[in-house]
Amino acid sequence: MLQVRLDAFGGPDELHPVEVPDPVPGPGQVLVRTAAAGITFVETQVRAGRPPWPGPGPALPVVLGNGVEGDVIGLGEGVDPSWLGRRVVTATGGFGGYADRVVVDAAAAVAVPDGLGLGEAVALLADGRTALGLVRAASLTPGDRVLVTAAAGGVGTLLVQLAKAAGVRQVVAAAGGGRKLALAAGLGADTTVDYTKPGWADALEGLDVGFDGVGGEVGADLLAAMAQMGHGGRYLVYGGAGGPMTAGDAVTARGLTLVPGHTVVRSPEDNRSLVEQALAMAAAGRLRPVIGQRFPLARAADAHRAIEARQTVGKTILIPADAAWSPARPGSARG
Repeated sequence: MLQVRLDAFGGPDELHPVEVPDPVPGPGQVLVRTAAAGITFVETQVRAGRPPWPGPGPALPVVLGNGVEGDVIGLGEGVDPSWLGRRVVTATGGFGGYADRVVVDAAAAVAVPDGLGLGEAVALLADGRTALGLVRAASLTPGDRVLVTAAAGGVGTLLVQLAKAAGVRQVVAAAGGGRKLALAAGLGADTTVDYTKPGWADALEGLDVGFDGVGGEVGADLLAAMAQMGHGGRYLVYGGAGGPMTAGDAVTARGLTLVPGHTVVRSPEDNRSLVEQALAMAAAGRLRPVIGQRFPLARAADAHRAIEARQTVGKTILIPADAAWSPARPGSARG
């Protein structure tokens, strides 16, 4: 089998395709032939040796990746035979996803409903549960004005759609550059703003909810703008794609209600429920996972370069050489 291994922290060139023996499922496990593997921005930070958590990164060598979809091709002892041949999406326990075969606990696998194209399920595995959890925690109301940062990213594209579907008063999409703003507008954003331009937050008015997946200067600008409005608001912090995540004490000191992103999924059971909800919504055509880039698995380094260069929109996925495309649902648009 092929996997992409990280032998030293550093640039994308430290990701190397290697051939290794196929894994064998143990008791309670299944063997999944990967059809698509997801990439997150956090994985580029881990690869570079700058994990967004305190302390060192993983022990090396390591295979990055925490989400795959594919077909179950092998069963360990005690696993229900009905799993064999089923299309599933699953987390891999934090690492091991950049591979064309993975072994996971059968309990971690979630059946993929009919009607989803290749890669759509893994695009919703982490981002779908995160977006749904954030929207639930925000307690959106019809009178709310909502701003979504990184609105053309994997989570951001879903937040724009979910906020619009919730019937809020206004959805403001913030992103960098015309291509990304056009994508967000096409997903339902009422207003767009380019946060690469100086003073971008000066014209913001009456925001009730801010979804901050960027942090750094962008997060600081949004936080200052919401604080100056003087009527409080809900500030949801879930990422740091543009710098350090906005500090919780900075949010509360400005009179805003803080919702940390790591608290929006309440339990393992809630995690699974949110994933299943996201998959069902996509299968029914009520939520569109945007897959902006597809790279061959062996070119994971190129995928990391594109993400770090801010050249990507939506979700970036890796496709093993032997993966076959599934039919897309009728009338669906592809990112």
